[in-house]
Amino acid sequence: MIANREDYQKMTAEEYLEWEAKQEFRHEYIDGEILAMTGGTLPHNSIALNFYTALRPHLRQRGCAGYVSDAKVQARKNSRYFYPDLVVTCDADDLKARDFIQHPKIIVEVLSPGTENYDRTKKLKYYRQIPSLQEYVLVDSEEITVEVYRRGEGKMWLYYVYEAGEAIALDSIGFESAIDLLYEGVNFEQKLEAQ
Repeated sequence: MIANREDYQKMTAEEYLEWEAKQEFRHEYIDGEILAMTGGTLPHNSIALNFYTALRPHLRQRGCAGYVSDAKVQARKNSRYFYPDLVVTCDADDLKARDFIQHPKIIVEVLSPGTENYDRTKKLKYYRQIPSLQEYVLVDSEEITVEVYRRGEGKMWLYYVYEAGEAIALDSIGFESAIDLLYEGVNFEQKLEAQ
């Protein structure tokens, strides 16, 4: 999740990477601008972990790896760095990397009311520009719905929607899972007010 923009000075990518390594909290970087990240809700966290848990055995068999929330992705060299909720890479250099992923194959963002518009617009625009990215997945945290943007021919991106009772497919890694598994243990009841 992204917090409101704070009064951060503009930085170069090099300055950001050096500064970010010393910070207690995560910050995304877009063309010199710094955006503070906030924590997610319990459903948001459960969905991301459920997705990773479902993917993990499959990724190992394919020689790929998945990383959750604290893995930085370089979306454009010296220009953009993001912290998606889940990222999958099968690139040999990424599998040895220590600082950030450069060649993601799949990026997953769990939508929340505060970030939904940003994830659907700006992040979609930026992520589509990553040459290695094959699928961008949006998982709703308010209802059982998963959307997949899949790279097609040229600049074309295909769009798929999965709902309760269906199986989602990630073609780029030959993965299929019941959507209900991603939402296991997630409570959609009204928020309780602090007592």
